[in-house]
Amino acid sequence: MNSDRIGGPIRWRLHLSASPETVYAALATAAGRAAFWAESAQERGDQIEFCFVNGERHLGRVLERSPHNRFVLDYLGGPAAFELTPDGNGGTDLLLSHDGVANEEWIETHAGWLNVLFPLKAWLEHGVDLRNHDPQRSWEQGYVDQ
Repeated sequence: MNSDRIGGPIRWRLHLSASPETVYAALATAAGRAAFWAESAQERGDQIEFCFVNGERHLGRVLERSPHNRFVLDYLGGPAAFELTPDGNGGTDLLLSHDGVANEEWIETHAGWLNVLFPLKAWLEHGVDLRNHDPQRSWEQGYVDQ
């Protein structure tokens, strides 16, 4: 958001026409995460192994589950919380807050969340996968549609 500052929490808001139940399922299930976030994101206990198209892997840990309301995981250096609020018309207002990101990673992580949130919106609202799934065209090469 426009008040975010390097070293502080990262925050993004997103409106989705999908219900909080549908949004929560996309965030909190392996099939949901694989549809928009990572090539796979299997869960074992409270750990999620995110596997990306470029071969990169990241282990996250689920910190909190409140079905249809809140999903929190330890991801990229700190807790990333997805708060879901019904919009009163069958949709969802999502607030992402990510704390604890190192200063030297902050700008890339801040921008990188858009590479998660926009594909989430495209998948839930239009059934479209925005990712290119090409390991030669990844975030490291400057592609936002990895």
